[in-house]
Amino acid sequence: MPAGHPYVQQAIAGGSGVVVHPDRDPDDPTRLAGDRWWPPVALDPTWVAGADLDVLHVHFGYDGASPSDLARLVDVLDDRGVPLVLTLHDLRNPHHEDPAQLERQLDVLIPRAADLVTLTDAAADAVARRWGRRPLVLPHPHLVDLDAMTALRAERRARARELPVPVVGLAVKELRRSSDPLRLLPTLVAGVERHPAARLRITVHTEVRDPDRLARDPAAREVVRRLDAVTGSDRVDVVWHERLSDAELWRELAGQHVAVLPYRFGTHSGWLEACHDVGTRVLAPSSGCYGSQGADAVFTADEDHVDTHSLAAGLDRLLRQPSDVLAGAEPEERDAERRAVVAAHHALYAEVVRRARATRTARQGGAA
Repeated sequence: MPAGHPYVQQAIAGGSGVVVHPDRDPDDPTRLAGDRWWPPVALDPTWVAGADLDVLHVHFGYDGASPSDLARLVDVLDDRGVPLVLTLHDLRNPHHEDPAQLERQLDVLIPRAADLVTLTDAAADAVARRWGRRPLVLPHPHLVDLDAMTALRAERRARARELPVPVVGLAVKELRRSSDPLRLLPTLVAGVERHPAARLRITVHTEVRDPDRLARDPAAREVVRRLDAVTGSDRVDVVWHERLSDAELWRELAGQHVAVLPYRFGTHSGWLEACHDVGTRVLAPSSGCYGSQGADAVFTADEDHVDTHSLAAGLDRLLRQPSDVLAGAEPEERDAERRAVVAAHHALYAEVVRRARATRTARQGGAA
């Protein structure tokens, strides 16, 4: 849950022996979900009480659930003997300024889950320190499909040999709470100016400069002002665009030599995985587990401060690396890794179901 999420489709769906139930329509759980799967039906204790399932595996979607809501859900699962598996993608909710809500939710879920999974050793260590349980670590599988990955990596190698122009990418997107691209901007502009032919490419969704949003959102107004100030610079390109399709996004990332993650806080990054799929190096903050996830360089940063010296040093180091030497594993390795992750999930399900059945048998024997 949610079954339609790209991570779930890559890391769990497929193979034999496991059926992933599709998301249900929140307005009518008898129907399959359309474009909207939230609030998730699979977190409704009433629905779970009658659902045909052996394991409930939760990834995302419990942002709005109270700790008491989650406790009721786990109570129902326990009554039915259905194990809960929890994958900890986030130890800090990227959509919430205050970390307390997710911490309270995890205080309920982590102790009562049959098993835990996370994506990096750093996250597993953090969970072990706070909750005394160390999750199974399974790396994030590739996001870009293998054919596109192969083609884009080949194209950029050919392009690098013909005209090696290093491009540094900074994605503003729709201006998320967890990101602050503007605090990195002066250092990145200075960084590309120190390297021959390097360019800074800033991409931002057009919705940020929508007149209605500008009228009510001071942060959007500041972004537009700051980006207007660098537009037209010899070494800076500001690209306003509508939301990209997956194929358009993969091609955009493949055109970058280095992608800089502007996160103030967070834990793991699908953006990082997609960059590595297409061969793009990633410069990431120390505020999450991005270094443990495989970022090519890490600069020191937290919610409130950035060490500009480490940011500049990381950028310099990555820009000096040859354009035709690509980041990330080759498609064959990524495919093998994904298959191993799928197999590990299926083995985990078999184990938690075995343990749940053993517990039910023991209880029935005790009652007799």
